[in-house]
Amino acid sequence: MTARGLPIRDLGVGDAAALVVLYQHLNADDPPPAAEAVQAVFTHPGLRHFGAFDGDALIASCSLVVVPNLTRGGRSYGVIENVVTHADHRGRGHGQAIVRHAVRQAAAAGCYKVVLTTGRKDPAVWAFYERCGFDGGGKRAFVIHRPAA
Repeated sequence: MTARGLPIRDLGVGDAAALVVLYQHLNADDPPPAAEAVQAVFTHPGLRHFGAFDGDALIASCSLVVVPNLTRGGRSYGVIENVVTHADHRGRGHGQAIVRHAVRQAAAAGCYKVVLTTGRKDPAVWAFYERCGFDGGGKRAFVIHRPAA
């Protein structure tokens, strides 16, 4: 699959360093993850990361979790997170291509829906997700950050 002519593929643990660098374009203040976290992310069942490459450079990515489910006839659902495009490559359709790739992968896994949440308040970001096919008015998300034990 390609993102505007650039290859898209599943990322593996060997891509972790490049992915962490790309994530600086998502959350610039994030500390780097511990090695244990990297290993856990890339071995977690049902969690996939996709990357679009310009040559050897990872320029866009998102993750997809396929969640087993007992409603909807036992059909899974997908959750897309950590959508990011390198700042130097934005506005060229790479982000939209990577999100649509993840949605196709969710459909191939039999998901009955795909959920995407964003903490961004910028209407341009919301419009981007709507151009990717998401309905911003369909459901409401509630989030607890740092849940208490």
